[in-house]
Amino acid sequence: MTVFWILLAALFVFYIFPMFFFSWAIYFILFVRWPKTKWQRECSMPNDPEIKEMFDIGMKWAEDNEAYKKEVRTKSGKLNLAGEYFDFGNDKAVIILAGRTETLLYSYYFAEPYKDSGYNVLVIDNRAHGLSDGKRGTIGKMEAVDIRAWGKMLHEEFGVNSIVLHGICIGSSAAVNVFTEPECPDYFTAIVAEGMYVTFYESFKNHMIEGKHPNFPLTYLCMMYIRLLSHVNVVSDGPIYRIDRMKKPVLFMQSREDNYSLPEKAELLYNKCGASVKKLVYFDKGAHSHIKINAPEKYDETIKEFLNVLS
Repeated sequence: MTVFWILLAALFVFYIFPMFFFSWAIYFILFVRWPKTKWQRECSMPNDPEIKEMFDIGMKWAEDNEAYKKEVRTKSGKLNLAGEYFDFGNDKAVIILAGRTETLLYSYYFAEPYKDSGYNVLVIDNRAHGLSDGKRGTIGKMEAVDIRAWGKMLHEEFGVNSIVLHGICIGSSAAVNVFTEPECPDYFTAIVAEGMYVTFYESFKNHMIEGKHPNFPLTYLCMMYIRLLSHVNVVSDGPIYRIDRMKKPVLFMQSREDNYSLPEKAELLYNKCGASVKKLVYFDKGAHSHIKINAPEKYDETIKEFLNVLS
C-alpha cells in the first residue's frame, strides 16, 4: 500500500502537476492577447510559403481596390472594434471572418469572388486582434455578438439588406452562432464556411495528436481553462449542436487533407444542417484553412455558383 501511494504521489508531482502549468501556458499563448502588440496587422506566419502567398495576393487585392475602402468602427458592449469596408455601391455585402490570430489583412485574400458577384466587402479585426479592443478570444461566442453589431452597422449606415458571412475555421463557428440565435436579424442571409469543425474541442484535440502532445490530460486541462477564463464551453457547444437550427442557406467547403476539421465530420454537419438550401463541396488538396491557395479557380467558382442561387 505504501508503494502505491508513493507511485501516485510521484505521478502527481512529476506528470499531472506540471501539466497544469503546461496547459495554462498553451491557453495563454493561443487565446490571450498579451502583450498588446500580439496579433497585430501583419502576416501571421511569414515563413510559411502558402500563408505568405495568400497574404501577398490579398494585399495586392486591397491595393487595387483602395479607392473603394472606408475605415469603419463599431462598438460591441465595452469594446471598440475596427474594420475596413470596400463599398462597391451594392445593397449586398459579405463579412469575412478570419480564424484565430489573423487580422483583417488576412481576409482580403477571400474577397474577390464576392466583388465579382455584386457584393460589398467588410473585413474586420476580431476582438483581441489588430486594432480592435479585447484581451482574449472566445472561440466564436462573443465574436457572434460582435458580428451582429457589424451587421447592424452595415444595414443602418450603408443600406445593406443582405449579408453573407464567410467564415474560416473559428469564423465559421461564429457564423453559425449568429444565425442560430433567436435575435438574428433577417438581413443575415447565408453562410459560406471553410473548414467548419464539429466542436472546437475536437479540433484542438486533433492539433494535440498531430503534434504528438499528450491528449490526456493536456487537452482536457486546456478546455477547462477556456471554460473558466473565456467563459465558453467548447466541449458541449459548437456547430454540431447548433447546425440543426440553421435555416438559411449554407455552403460547406472542406479539404480532404484537413487534419483538424476532419473530412468525415463535414458530412455529419451537412446531414444535420437544417437548411433547405445547402451544399457540401470537397477539395482534394489543402491543409486546414489552406483550401483556396491549392485550388483558387474552383474555390472562387464554387462561391460564385452558391451566391447565384441566392439571387
